[in-house]
Order: sequence, then C-alpha cells, then structure tokens
Amino acid sequence: MAVVVLFIHHDRPDASRLAAEAAGWLHGQGHSVRVPDDDPVGRDSADETLPPEEAARGADLAVSLGGDGTVLRTAELVAPWGVPVLGVNMGRLGYLTEVEAAGLEKALDRFWAGDYQLEARMTLAVTRDDDAERPMVALNDAVLVKSHSGHTVHIGVTISGRPFLDYAADGLIVATPTGSTAYNLSARGPIVSPRLRALLVTPVSAHMLFDRALVLEPTETVRVEVLDGTAAELIVDGCLQANLEPGRTVTCAAGECDARFVTFGERDFHHILKSKFGLADR
Repeated sequence: MAVVVLFIHHDRPDASRLAAEAAGWLHGQGHSVRVPDDDPVGRDSADETLPPEEAARGADLAVSLGGDGTVLRTAELVAPWGVPVLGVNMGRLGYLTEVEAAGLEKALDRFWAGDYQLEARMTLAVTRDDDAERPMVALNDAVLVKSHSGHTVHIGVTISGRPFLDYAADGLIVATPTGSTAYNLSARGPIVSPRLRALLVTPVSAHMLFDRALVLEPTETVRVEVLDGTAAELIVDGCLQANLEPGRTVTCAAGECDARFVTFGERDFHHILKSKFGLADR
C-alpha cells in the first residue's frame, strides 16, 4: 500500500471534485490518501490528515490539483521530505504542471507501473535575520518590494560576504532557474533552463544607471538589506511573509533539497516556453 498526499486548490470546485474522484480510484487500488489538516475540501476523501509541513512525511507521491500556485505550495512543503510531485493543471497557464485533469487516472497508472521520470529542480532557501532557525523554501523566488507606491526602496546587496551594490528600485528579485519565467521574466530578467543550477538577481525598475540582472553560481549566497528610508515587503513565491523595516536583512542561497517532479517523457523546455506564452514558429 502506498501513501498519496493531495494538495488541492481550495477555491476551485473542479479541483475538489477531481480530488474526490482520485481518492476513490486510489482507494480502489489499495492505496491510502492523506491531505493537509488545513484543507477544508479534501478531508472527506482522506484517510489521514497532518499539519501542512508534515503532510508529505513518509508519502510516496504528492499530487497537486490546481494551477502553478498550487504546485509552488506543494513543492515547498514536500521538498524537505524528498517526495515527488505530480502537477495536474486545473488553472489557465499550468506552466509547472505535467498533465491535464482528464489525464490524471492514466498518469497515476503510469506512475505505479514505473513508467515515468523524475526531474529535479533547484530550490531557494530564504532566511530572515529575525528567524534564522527557520529558512523558507521557495521554488520560484524571493522578492523585496517597496511597501508604499510612489517611493523607491533602497536595498544593499552582498554576494558571498562581499558588498556588491546598493540599489534604488521598486524591488529586487532573487530567483531560481524555475522562477526565471515568473516575476523575473516580467522584470526583463533572463530566461534560464530550469535544470540549470544558478541564482538570478534582478532589480525591478531600478532608478539608477546599472539595472542589469546577475546570474550567479549556485554555491554563492545573496544577502539583501533594507537600507535607510522606505520599508519593504518580503514576498516568497507570491506570498507575503514579512514587512521589513530599515536595517533588516534576508539571505538567499540554494536550498538543501531539490524539488522533484514526475514527468512522462523528456520535457522540452523550449517547446513548453513557446506553447505557454503563445510564441509563433519561424
């Protein structure tokens, strides 16, 4: 018997229905179903609930039912446990998902038959100076952004212990290669193959001559400090984590654990990029 943990988009009725169908199929195959205990829609289908940070403990597979945001949350919670993620697209873009809703049962059949591959993605460990014991795990990015419109935020960047530059900007992004097609893309940062290991540092609307993105080695660390003036917000994978007053710092480094995604056949990054963003062929 295997244990499958379901992460469900709470505001999508179709995701809830698919979760119930998937749970029924899994039970019919003799498997156990688990959901996080903060999930209001999946409890009726579950054999067990655990706190979100522990839901993947001992699980064999995590299934994400939603869009890219649900995949991000799933990956962050299960990466420390080494559990593979199967992303099911219930949203619009579905850039991080592997299968559409109608293909879930077939995908599960292939998984149990061993007909799949695992793709490792680098994660980001994000540590606040006031919470050094609990680094946050991000698949896409950590962003420091101005708290108030009409102002810039001053951010000091130190790379591997050496001061680099003070930025005056609307914000600063530290991204993984997976996150290169998220906010980093909107800020005109580089698009990077997701299987590459690197840290991307991209200013957002820099009010200064130097406004180029940096691509750093994965062994380097990036420490950002909110300097005098405007406070900043720390947003990790799209979720507000803290309001940072001047003097506060955040350190970003490659995560200790990769996120692992179930794939069926080699993922052609360039084809996916063209398809999801509607790019025309030559």
